[in-house]
Amino acid sequence: MKIRHARVGGAVTLTATGLLATALAGVPAHAASPSAASAAGTVFAASTAAGQEAVGAALAQRLGSHTAGSYLKGDRLVVTVTDAASARAVRAAGAVPQTVARSGADLKKVMAALKRDATVPGTAWAADPATDQVVLTMDGSVKGAALKKVKAAAAKQGAAVRTERVAGTFRTFTRGGEAIYTSGARCSLGFNVRSGSTYYFLTAGHCTNIGTTWTDSSGRTLGRTVRSVFPGHDYGLVQYTSTPADTQGSVSLYSSGTRDITGAANATVGQTVYRSGSTTGLHSGRVTALNQTVNYQEGSVSGLIRTTVCAEPGDSGGSLFAGSSALGLTSGGSGNCTSGGTTFFQPVTAALSAFGVSIY
Repeated sequence: MKIRHARVGGAVTLTATGLLATALAGVPAHAASPSAASAAGTVFAASTAAGQEAVGAALAQRLGSHTAGSYLKGDRLVVTVTDAASARAVRAAGAVPQTVARSGADLKKVMAALKRDATVPGTAWAADPATDQVVLTMDGSVKGAALKKVKAAAAKQGAAVRTERVAGTFRTFTRGGEAIYTSGARCSLGFNVRSGSTYYFLTAGHCTNIGTTWTDSSGRTLGRTVRSVFPGHDYGLVQYTSTPADTQGSVSLYSSGTRDITGAANATVGQTVYRSGSTTGLHSGRVTALNQTVNYQEGSVSGLIRTTVCAEPGDSGGSLFAGSSALGLTSGGSGNCTSGGTTFFQPVTAALSAFGVSIY
């Protein structure tokens, strides 16, 4: 079987033709100077999604505690600010400023309080830059005393927290079946990566926790788990038994062919993204939050990307992508691809950094 290296959103698919492989930083707080704003404006000259993500990151670094994040509104990058000097710097960079009452540091304090007071399975939270609030989400399993505890924790934070309920239960998307197998379970291959002349693939850490040896649908050994991180984060690294014959690094678009992934990037709130998975194929949606904390039954995972893309058991580890850029690995969520739902992804840039590997 020919192994096609896929790095795209969603899960990995094992078919007769091949195996498809599938955060934010704060900086010192000070107002941007005119020269800094001009430099940021130069970066923003590329009005592509990648260019907007780059200028958003540059502004976040420049503004530090004077911003609570950024998001896309249509084709414009909106950057939250807490003062007039920061607003001028954002305009100079070609983005749209939105004045807010709470800074990023304020929202981090709120999330730290929720971690202390509301960490029960079935809860999740992340900052929403558009509303300058922390969104606290509870799935259908949060009931009784747990629900009372979570609501009390939210009430302590007043208007800084907005609560919402979602149907179903937050769960990791592992299931016995096809695609890539280990110890009787099925997951999806995320992205093919390498370090020098050694080749690996990325998948979810809750998948690599299950077993060591990975095979394809014919029983042929693909490789062995060499690193696994879950909970806390959700990424795992599998070393190929032999050097893959096809090193293009494409991901299946199912009935629409394949997509070559040439690099990795960070997601942006409001961005349209795609997921390719071994259970449900190719689906698209929108990024709704970054730096998301999710409390699964198995433990808490932080720093995730939250999206409206659907997923189902078996899609775990699959790729999330936009254009030719790898964005994330499917972690878990609620719902399905019939009724819809919420899905969380491990940022791929964090996995690349942790393992010292690169997309190829």
